[in-house]
Amino acid sequence: MRDLTYPPIILAAKTGFRLLGQRFTMTGTEHVPRSGGVLLAFNHVSYLDFIYGGLAANPSGRLVRFMAKREIFDHRVGGPVMRSMHHIEVDRGEGVASYRSAVSLLGSGEAVGIFPEATISRSFELKEFKTGAVRIAAAAGVPVLPVILWGTQRVMTKDHPRDFSRGKTIAIAVGEPLHPTGEDPGADTAELRTSMSRLLDETIAAYPAHEQPPGSWWLPARLGGSAPTPDEAVRLDAEEKRRRAERRRAARG
Repeated sequence: MRDLTYPPIILAAKTGFRLLGQRFTMTGTEHVPRSGGVLLAFNHVSYLDFIYGGLAANPSGRLVRFMAKREIFDHRVGGPVMRSMHHIEVDRGEGVASYRSAVSLLGSGEAVGIFPEATISRSFELKEFKTGAVRIAAAAGVPVLPVILWGTQRVMTKDHPRDFSRGKTIAIAVGEPLHPTGEDPGADTAELRTSMSRLLDETIAAYPAHEQPPGSWWLPARLGGSAPTPDEAVRLDAEEKRRRAERRRAARG
């Protein structure tokens, strides 16, 4: 698969990270194989997760093909760029095509990235997982790697201003591979979520304490932060969904 735009985009992103003085702590990246199909499952706390998430496979020399919502591909600039990097368009109303594309890419030895929560978590805790990740991995016969991103929400996330100030730490943690069988997608998904929940707690605990003091808006409420609780986040998500529906109705006249 030819990649004319992906390498220079990675180089530009790394240059941007350096200009912002961002520090990276990366653990478990040795779990990403240097060849062969592999599915990376990420938590989702920021609009920029697919940019930072690709770094998890960088030490292994891999390029990650992310599954991303159709709206990004509909953008006149973002769409061509996403397609040039061979990312996978996801139509939330009809996911069969994206499922088949992901399985095909994995079968050809590619690394694919997926967000099992589907949408950004306002509580910065793990939301409920869709079963697509384990079903795709099982169908392709490849391992799934749990990956946690932390600190990306401090740069750009829902309900908060963008903050490109210097000196933030970005943590990327990769867990040990899981091997979904496809026999019980519910159980496989629960195993993936449990693994990612444990890895999330470990990553937050290892994050520089001076960068997330008690009361920080980017820290989960159960850990002393002021982020919405998971229940509050569900309410906020429902309100956002309602507003979007109202805008669509108004646009149709």
